Amino acid sequence: MNQWGYVNNIIRALAEMDKVRRVPHIPVKIEENQLHEGAYNILKEIRPCWPYENIKFKLLTDGITNQLISCKLSGMPAEETVLVRIYGNKSELMIDRNAEKRNILLLNDAGLPPQLYATFENGLAYEFIPGHILNSKLIMQPEIYKLVATHMARIHKIKALNLPNHPMLWNKLQDFFNLLPERFSDHTKQKRFEDTMVPRLKILEEINILKKKLCKLNSPLVFTHNDLLLGNIIYTPGKNMVSFIDYEYSALNYQAYDIGNHFAEFVGLDNVDYSNYPSKELQWSWLKVYLSALQDDNDISDREIHRLYVQVNQFVLVSHIFWGIWALLQAEYSYIDFDFMEYASIRFNEYYAKKELFLSLDLPR
Repeated sequence: MNQWGYVNNIIRALAEMDKVRRVPHIPVKIEENQLHEGAYNILKEIRPCWPYENIKFKLLTDGITNQLISCKLSGMPAEETVLVRIYGNKSELMIDRNAEKRNILLLNDAGLPPQLYATFENGLAYEFIPGHILNSKLIMQPEIYKLVATHMARIHKIKALNLPNHPMLWNKLQDFFNLLPERFSDHTKQKRFEDTMVPRLKILEEINILKKKLCKLNSPLVFTHNDLLLGNIIYTPGKNMVSFIDYEYSALNYQAYDIGNHFAEFVGLDNVDYSNYPSKELQWSWLKVYLSALQDDNDISDREIHRLYVQVNQFVLVSHIFWGIWALLQAEYSYIDFDFMEYASIRFNEYYAKKELFLSLDLPR
């Protein structure tokens, strides 16, 4: 590296530090049994004029990693609501919280919500985005999935100069695998794992098979969300727009992974139904809108769409492995009332159900 390259790197690093400094950090840890009191301790710093007796606290239960509290002052419009997110138990083992803050600030600099108000010892306070969380019916509507495709293209065009210049996928998968317990601390969970899952070493074998195959697809590296389940998409009808939330796993990653991971989430979370996996026709329409927005060009060839279609559906397979392992880790560590072991089983079963079909797809010549 020459002298000017070294200087430019220092300038970029200082700029990154300045971004973090402009968001206050509050030295408060919110305890599991004192959520409202803890949230108010955050509000006292960022909304000091809000009297406690006039604040409406509501625990939102859609998340399965963290706990989320909406805080609204009586008489104020919904747009003034503050969201306080408390990280799940041991979630720092799986998520780089400093990277998450950096990701939100990167989005804010690109003019995208949610605005970050503050950080605290075990969470974040940020902007509430009015609208509806998507579900399996809404996401099938062309006027909505086309908004999602266009917004994802906008995210993928963000220039993230200070991110590590390698895909997050394989390192994160290996980190997850390394965290898997040799035996679950709960005997019942261990028995369920033995009865319904493949052995740990078989999981590692499947990861290596996929890595060898998928790296040959040459999917571009872009700034990705990586966790675009339906609960992380807010649809605001009045503005005819969608917004993405929860950038915990955002990083430089494969374009096709981000899209494939989203397609895999069409099936829902609480009542998973793989008949809702998007058809080829829907995917074709989605991908055409996405490529048009990404390239600022409506003249998209069938060959381009076909190529991305193959890449996306093959990367869906690794998303099943990724979230299957994640669910096993949550089964061991999380306090949230959700059957993570069952969810892991669902993802691994779908992986094996679609592995041969998806890997047999050929790229256009």
